[in-house]
Amino acid sequence: MIFGILFLGILLFATPVSAADKGVQHVVGTVTAIDHKHIEVKTPNKAVPVSVKLTKHVQFKNKNNPAATNPPGVGDRVIIEATKDNKKLVATIVYYSTIRPVPSTPQ
Repeated sequence: MIFGILFLGILLFATPVSAADKGVQHVVGTVTAIDHKHIEVKTPNKAVPVSVKLTKHVQFKNKNNPAATNPPGVGDRVIIEATKDNKKLVATIVYYSTIRPVPSTPQ
């Protein structure tokens, strides 16, 4: 529960794309498109989605299921650790939280 609250806090208040030590950058936002070669993320401070290249070495880490290795889906919240390669972002780790549908209440 506490981890979930911290994770959502990071997603809401973290800088969408920020430089850190060792050339690692973070992309924070919501997945708008994904395939086996790239992921597009809508960040709070940018009008256009940020595109990040995916390689066979990328690791996917699901907050709700730590043993899962599946990629996120459209609408999921992500924090991507990426490096720059020829002015393009390349993902190394994709942390994500799946968006679950809210159960409807019977009337």
